Amino acid sequence: MRQNIYSLLQSYRPDCEQERMDLQVMLEYTEKFDNVLERENHFGHFTASPWIINEDGSRVLLVYHRIYDSWGWCGGHCDGDENFHEVAVREGREETGLGSIRHWKEPAEILSVEILPVPPHVRRGEFVTSHVHLNLTYLCVADEREPLHHREEETRGAMWVPAEEVGNYVSAWDRDMLSVYEKLIHKTKKLYNA
Repeated sequence: MRQNIYSLLQSYRPDCEQERMDLQVMLEYTEKFDNVLERENHFGHFTASPWIINEDGSRVLLVYHRIYDSWGWCGGHCDGDENFHEVAVREGREETGLGSIRHWKEPAEILSVEILPVPPHVRRGEFVTSHVHLNLTYLCVADEREPLHHREEETRGAMWVPAEEVGNYVSAWDRDMLSVYEKLIHKTKKLYNA
């Protein structure tokens, strides 16, 4: 068992039933699998996502994912790195080209947890079977005036959208993500209004 990950997850306080259930499953994965940070675990593995907002929290940065054929948030595989907050920022920078991405506050805290289904797909010429991503999300901020340079290998574009309009950009095929995005928008507003 990876004790550092287990302790990090135990310290997180879920605020809804989805997070309570998903957190329990994440703890079970961490107990049962030593390779939860590696893609070689074909059942599921950890990922990290930055929920990237502009300075006043009114806009969210979305990228167009090739696998999901939909606009959505950034994020990616940990590939052995258990510094989830660093993985989240790195993935955001790689997928958008924005060097200004940083955590909303330091030390970085988990904003939310979610288990995300991944459909079967082909990546770099190899078939990837369906599995789940055990995702930790961190609230990040970036300068919306900085030019965007999306990562062609994974995305078809990047853009800032008003937070309340995120759902308008999610394709019919990826509608299951709406509840996750609504949760993230709600949590962000609570932090800004605190």
